[in-house]
Amino acid sequence: MTKIKFLLAIMVFICLSVPAYHTFAQENTSETQITTTQNDETETSKEKKADKKKDKEKDTVDVSEKFFWSLLINIATLLLIIIFIYYPNNREIESIFTFFMFNLMIFMLTFVLNKIKMSMGAAFGLFAVFSMLRYRTEGISMKDMTYLFIFIAVGLISAIQLEYFELGIISGIIIVFTFILDGNIIFKRESSKRVEYENIDLIKPQNYPEMLDDLKKRTGLNIHRAAIEKIDFLRDTASVRIFFYEK
Repeated sequence: MTKIKFLLAIMVFICLSVPAYHTFAQENTSETQITTTQNDETETSKEKKADKKKDKEKDTVDVSEKFFWSLLINIATLLLIIIFIYYPNNREIESIFTFFMFNLMIFMLTFVLNKIKMSMGAAFGLFAVFSMLRYRTEGISMKDMTYLFIFIAVGLISAIQLEYFELGIISGIIIVFTFILDGNIIFKRESSKRVEYENIDLIKPQNYPEMLDDLKKRTGLNIHRAAIEKIDFLRDTASVRIFFYEK
């Protein structure tokens, strides 16, 4: 009887301990799941905070020492081209203001857009509006348009934060080629003027040499060619475009 009672006591203990063990295991599992969920939420919040910090860092314009050196190289390139190449050939003060401000604004816009996170549509829209700018008061010559493009390109290249020696080499190449092509080294500097010519008989093709000689005597210029643009038979005059080389 003692053995039977002992076996019954063991069976009762086992029956009571199994549900308790399951309950304890479930509680531990739920606590583990809660802890894992909390850890996941903590990691997710940390990642979101890190992403926000990155976005803030992207949206912050850092005006560092490199910015000022790039701006200095940009302005030096601009002044060298204007002072030693453009102004001696063209003598147009009004265009210098346009070139300088276009260059400076392109530099600033490119620098800001390179630092600030901006949508692709907004960027394209900004440059689309900028590209529609036109000179409606008076026409701009092909040479001035070329110089404008040069100054825009110099400002754009200077603002993308290249290394100093790379930016110096690129700016030097632009200056050298501009000086070679427009510095009266390879090609002679040709100028043109429009004159009203009243000797209507000499505008005939067979009298072209006599017309050139007459224009040379009247203007005192070394005219090497002329083109008739417009003929007014009511007044017996013609608009002639004369071309000559400057000394």
